[in-house]
Amino acid sequence: MAEVHALDNYYLAITLLITIAYQLFFFSIAFSLKFDKLTDFAGGTNFVVLAIITLAFSGHHNARQVVDSLFIMIWGARLSGFLLFRIIKTGKDDRFDDKRDKFFPFLGFWVFQMFWVWTVSLPVTILNSPNVTQYRQPSFGTGRDIAGVILFTIGFLMESVSDIQKYQFRSKPENKGKVCDVGLFVWTRHPNYFGEIIIQFSIFMIAVSPAAYGYVHGGAYSALYASILGAFFLTILLMFVSGLPLQERPGAKKRYESGNHWESFSEYSKRTSILIPFPPQLYVRMPTILKRTIFLEFPMYVFDPAKHADQGKVQERQAEEGAADSRNEQTQDGEAHE
Repeated sequence: MAEVHALDNYYLAITLLITIAYQLFFFSIAFSLKFDKLTDFAGGTNFVVLAIITLAFSGHHNARQVVDSLFIMIWGARLSGFLLFRIIKTGKDDRFDDKRDKFFPFLGFWVFQMFWVWTVSLPVTILNSPNVTQYRQPSFGTGRDIAGVILFTIGFLMESVSDIQKYQFRSKPENKGKVCDVGLFVWTRHPNYFGEIIIQFSIFMIAVSPAAYGYVHGGAYSALYASILGAFFLTILLMFVSGLPLQERPGAKKRYESGNHWESFSEYSKRTSILIPFPPQLYVRMPTILKRTIFLEFPMYVFDPAKHADQGKVQERQAEEGAADSRNEQTQDGEAHE
């Protein structure tokens, strides 16, 4: 099959246009019907669409291209499938409560999702492009290929298993409000994020092999190495934008102010690494300076009740709890007199 030259020889423009059209299509449905169930599905399946199209356009289906394309398709399909299943069960996505009825704020999320999909897809997009496939490729099975396959397998299992473990934990009525500290969550507070980061770096590691072993040159060489932007972008997103910053301090603040298993959550946070899996018996004894540096538990994630809690809400809760205790004591006294 002859390769297809579409707009540019790195497939950057065509994949961007496809992504914009794909996301705008689902945005129009979501906004018109106030329908949350397609948002994450549109993001995950977009990766599958881009990988299929660029692989088909390339006209060269060597093992590395097929494996790397399959990896991002498998990851995107699983992620979108799981998130669709979860949103069907929960009914709505709380992230959009303040945006669902506002055209531009809601569109802003979809524009960001366009950039996320297009950027994270870069290693596979460029690997499948004519400017790379014009060169002779190293046989699949290089050290980078093998390392990439191993890392992808580890990351995919971590993300998939932890999603299932957390869903099953939260599905049990007796666990309502409790801290999920089972399975992989014993070793890290966010095993799904850690797995996702590993997946993206593994896909890049495989894609960059033709450049790393000197088979491609010039612009293609630079483009393959530059595609690491996708893995870095996702890592920055999870660590500094929409992942840990929305989960850590805000989650701890909410638990503290509401009194929702705060003590158990506090103990869990002290003994469990925020991202990098590590034995809790060792992590709990680790000096704070190491936690804040090597183990990435930066000050921006840490919740200090004295600095960050709304003391008015805490006092209001304590007053309500005190009143409830008094009523219980009066009820018990009345029953004792009878």
